[in-house]
Amino acid sequence: MFQIPEIDESDKFYHSLPRHLQLIFALYNTMVSQSEMLCYFVIILNHMVSASLLTLFLPILIFLWAMLSVPRPTKRFWMTAIIYTELTVVVKYFFQFGFFPWTTSAYRGINAQRPFALPNIVGVEKKDGYVLFDLIQLLALFFHRSILKCHGLWDNKEVEMPDFFKKLKKKTEKKRQSGATRVTRRRLLFLSLHTSTASLFCKQRGGKSSDSHDIEQVKKNHSKKRKQQHKVPLSRKEQIRQRIRERLLEAKAAIIEVALHIYLPIRQFFYDIIHPEYSPVCDVYALMFLIDVVNFIIIIFGYWAFGKHSAAADITESLSEDQVPEAFLVMLLIQFGTMVVDRALYLRKTLLGKCVFQVVLVFGIHFWMFFILPGVTERRFNRNQVAQIWYFVKCIYFGLSAYQIKCGYPNRVLGNFLTKNYNYLNLFLFQGFRLVPFLTELRAVMDWVWTDTTLSLSSWICVEDIYANIFILKCWRESEKKYPHTPGQKKKKVVKYSMGGFIIFALICIVWFPLLFMSLVKSVAGVTNQPLDVSIQLSIAGYEPLFTMSAQEQNLVPFSQSAYHKLTNVYATHPSAMQFIVNYMAEDIVKAKVKSDASLLWSISPASREAMIQELSNSSHIYVTLRWTLLRNTSLVMNPKTAGEHTVKYEDKELKDNLVRMLQGTRSESVIIDKLLPKYIRGPSGPEAKMAHRLIIEHSSRTEDLHLAFFHPLSIKLRQANGSVEGRGPQWWVVEECTPGPPPVRCQNIEIVVFNDKVSPSSLGFLAGYGIMGLYMSVVLVIGKFVREFFNGISRSIMFEELPNVDRVLKLCTDIFVVREAGEMELEEQLFEKLIFLYRSPETMIKMTREKKND
Repeated sequence: MFQIPEIDESDKFYHSLPRHLQLIFALYNTMVSQSEMLCYFVIILNHMVSASLLTLFLPILIFLWAMLSVPRPTKRFWMTAIIYTELTVVVKYFFQFGFFPWTTSAYRGINAQRPFALPNIVGVEKKDGYVLFDLIQLLALFFHRSILKCHGLWDNKEVEMPDFFKKLKKKTEKKRQSGATRVTRRRLLFLSLHTSTASLFCKQRGGKSSDSHDIEQVKKNHSKKRKQQHKVPLSRKEQIRQRIRERLLEAKAAIIEVALHIYLPIRQFFYDIIHPEYSPVCDVYALMFLIDVVNFIIIIFGYWAFGKHSAAADITESLSEDQVPEAFLVMLLIQFGTMVVDRALYLRKTLLGKCVFQVVLVFGIHFWMFFILPGVTERRFNRNQVAQIWYFVKCIYFGLSAYQIKCGYPNRVLGNFLTKNYNYLNLFLFQGFRLVPFLTELRAVMDWVWTDTTLSLSSWICVEDIYANIFILKCWRESEKKYPHTPGQKKKKVVKYSMGGFIIFALICIVWFPLLFMSLVKSVAGVTNQPLDVSIQLSIAGYEPLFTMSAQEQNLVPFSQSAYHKLTNVYATHPSAMQFIVNYMAEDIVKAKVKSDASLLWSISPASREAMIQELSNSSHIYVTLRWTLLRNTSLVMNPKTAGEHTVKYEDKELKDNLVRMLQGTRSESVIIDKLLPKYIRGPSGPEAKMAHRLIIEHSSRTEDLHLAFFHPLSIKLRQANGSVEGRGPQWWVVEECTPGPPPVRCQNIEIVVFNDKVSPSSLGFLAGYGIMGLYMSVVLVIGKFVREFFNGISRSIMFEELPNVDRVLKLCTDIFVVREAGEMELEEQLFEKLIFLYRSPETMIKMTREKKND
């Protein structure tokens, strides 16, 4: 009926174009329709890149003027932005000339990264593309200006001046006219007084008055003239004073006019916001809250950007050492505090407070991000990517906040924004919202504090809990209506195996999680942790250690593949030993070669030496202790130092006598201590390095089986420096490892084979550090307790959860919210009592939750 051939042909031509051209046209139309937002984006992007005083002015104007203007920014704002951008371009261009000191390469090399260098903070530093974003900004502003002119929206609203300024202006004009009248009177002195005054009066009145009125006016002027003739004429000094007084009055009027032209539009602007002629109801608090949450997450995961020297730090390491960057803490508190204040303003619906909060927050955030934070971090804002992302997200919050101010707060705030629809998405989001620790409780207490109500805090929390449970039941009932189940029909296998199979798999994984985790972490993702230092120490009867020596660097020889195969061939017929060996690879095994001479002199006092000799002579047995210590990489394990020891009791009288004679200085040959040195030790991730007990194999004393010996004898000898008197001078012990078997034995430097357990990577160290038993106690049992409570607590909640129809109960909760917002406090209390009675009376609950009958 209304078809136009030209339009149809245009549509056909458009649809016949290639898709990439259609996409270009669509993007252009989108840019045209959102040209205002495009200008805002370019201005904010320019400020993020420049981060200077020259670009700071326009973003503040956007959030405190443009976005608050009703219904749109005026011509005055766009002209201000265009003129200011043009001036910025001129200023930047002027300061690029070479006679300024900051244009030299030496100055730029030294001060390029300094945040508070004068050219950097002002924005006139010499660099490539110094006005690129300013020109793009100017282009976007002119593009938006052309669009406004095309639609006839390029207008300007004038503000009416107050009455006192009109009176002042009239007074100034009257003074000017009186001065002009005196000059005219001097020129017309030759005319008669009556004629001159009457003619001047007639000229001023324009001949519109009657003759009688003219005569009366002439008489009045004549009387005034006669009075003035009696006055003494003014002196030249007084005339100068009078002229100065007139000029001051004119200057005062001009200054007041300029001030009023600035003040009155601002006052009228905020007055129109707080007292709008019309108010479209809008609620964007949920979006502002989500933006604040995103900023909160950015601060937590990008905390290193808010400290001075914390760029390479780890948050877990900093928290474990009780060290938190001050700027990071301040930003966290500011972010959390603004969220609380924003919630309070939203609940109180205080538009004036929101305006004040917007102004304070805009100035405060810009001052913090561009002046204080660069001073703390010693990095320019445009070199701090995390701070730039945080600021851009905060600008989105400022835009939403300005939109909320422009539209006004809603008249009623009813429930959570997630409870507006009843579907699976809202259900799972609401459940996740309730799982966040302290969030539900904090929201309930804040709502009770800043909402007018007659309920106590406990009653308020009771209503909130009932409403949450009823909302969850409503979502389940709606899902049952969408996906109904036919009575008498068994459950489908798809449902059973999908839901039941997932639960079975989850429970099995929880039960066997510690074993699977520890096994996979160390076998698949494990990191080899070879020792950096292996030390041994030998002591007798608890006295001063005889021998202390360590092996480092080149003395720690990794096991080769051939040595590993040789070791497996030795223990191939022993299953328990092979079960231990196959848990390690060749790179996990290290042979520590310890030199025989002690690293320290034997510094025992003569009294202790005599006491040691006396004790060895009188005792029937002696205890010899060999200790070993492994030092590992601190970045891989929680316990970098592990130690173990092996103590042997000897009752051989010959061994005691030989030791006593050696201490007395009457024996120079070495003494053999049998079965003291363990050949294989284990370096676990824990603090105790034990012997590899599984490699202790029972064997015969035949020569061909001696290679299976786990404990090797040690040869000890007290050596004295050459030229010193017997028993005096520096002394040290020489300890060597001897081959097991009957004499003669062959002794050499000590060699110990260390089996090093793999350690979990640092990313999983917080879980692997608990061990298998720790994971079972802290994870499996805790989760099992919650699962058991879920399965056992169903019977106690049937009366409140198996409700066929919750619409009436949900409406009762909503009615409580509505009457509260309407100020009906007495009715709110009555409805709350009705809700409590409903939950106390099972019969009434059954009646209220019956299915509706369709007549």
